[in-house]
Amino acid sequence: MGMVSLGCPKNLVDSERILTKLRSDGYAMSADYAGADVVLVNTCGFLDSAKEESLEAIGEAIAENGRVIVTGCMGKEAEVIRARFPNVLAVTGAHQYEEVVGAVHDAAPMPPNAFLNLVPDSGLKLTPRHYSYLKISEGCNHRCAFCIIPALRGDLVSRRPDAILREAEKLIEAGTRELLVISQDTSAYGVDIRKEPRMWKGQEVVPHMTDLARELGKIAGQAGGWVRLHYVYPYPHVDQVIPLMAEGLVLPYLDIPFQHASPSVLRTMRRPANEAKVLERLRGWRDICPDIAIRSTFVVGFPGETEDDFQYLLDWLDEAQLDRVGAFRFEPVEGAAANDLPGAVPEAVKEERYARIMEKTAAISAAKLQAKIGRTLDVIVDEVEGDGANARSQADAPEIDGTVFLRDAGHLNQGDIVRVEIEDADDHDLYGVPLA
Repeated sequence: MGMVSLGCPKNLVDSERILTKLRSDGYAMSADYAGADVVLVNTCGFLDSAKEESLEAIGEAIAENGRVIVTGCMGKEAEVIRARFPNVLAVTGAHQYEEVVGAVHDAAPMPPNAFLNLVPDSGLKLTPRHYSYLKISEGCNHRCAFCIIPALRGDLVSRRPDAILREAEKLIEAGTRELLVISQDTSAYGVDIRKEPRMWKGQEVVPHMTDLARELGKIAGQAGGWVRLHYVYPYPHVDQVIPLMAEGLVLPYLDIPFQHASPSVLRTMRRPANEAKVLERLRGWRDICPDIAIRSTFVVGFPGETEDDFQYLLDWLDEAQLDRVGAFRFEPVEGAAANDLPGAVPEAVKEERYARIMEKTAAISAAKLQAKIGRTLDVIVDEVEGDGANARSQADAPEIDGTVFLRDAGHLNQGDIVRVEIEDADDHDLYGVPLA
């Protein structure tokens, strides 16, 4: 069978779980359409552009193979998929593992002697061996005006802490050097099972972000590895995680989706609007852990956003001095409450504001990276080619942040964590050399 996985890392984890189950059932994986008895397409349905990409992927799979099962976030729109591709074998929703595996069983019956087909304890992975995404919960309790994730994936459902730690241990034993913790809302982990502590290695572990991060740090630390936290909302208890970063248990890195800074826009988005308090907390975090890197994403051109609102955001960014920033032009998503809001921003204005925020954040990034020239940093090696290597510092998550380009690094291996001297920088990347 074959697999096409689209969308965010949470979808990627779903794909890995599906592949792991199917491989344990005896199915072999095909690297191309021609060799597959059936093709699974794990779709993304967050934005209209993502839906179109998903539909194109389904169309390509049908054209190249013909026997296609669709799963993932766009499974909520089965009628749209079937209207365009009436020949799809089945359509299932996000994280409906049993349903999609059952659909594969129906389309391509399990091969004989499945017990002879071994699967590693860590499962099958779609990422390089040296880093792994670790999903700690499904769904989200927020109702942001621009988002339909709760409609696609439901309310928050946290995994048992002992199950998460057991998976982390298996991943580390299988060669993972960096655990990337993901969910829709990592800070909310455990609020639904807060009174259900579990035993792990002879002691109780409370299902809470701080307790989980501490235990994950111990597991990764025993192998000299890293733990990186993604999708962290700045709830008050996030302050408790910063000392873990200062101690070296967790990487000094927080991925916080601020989305905007203007109080009026945040209210319209249905998001917390205490931007002054956030700035105070950023300063406090940096006092405790000076090397902490903050990455975030922002939406420009949200309905009702005025020029004053946008300038407020730019001024706030000057104050916040975030290390990594991504920006998106507002795009209506079918089913989102924001579609009915007044004050639509013209596309030309969106483009102009997008260019300005990217110019602003690139300048902040460039200044921060220039300050790292001459420093020595720990990096993890992603790829070695010839005498050079591509690596990432503790401030860089894979795929979304910068790269540390290394010279005289042909002796290194993928997954090595090494000390390097930084020699140069540009707007987003660093250049260095491994220390002898």
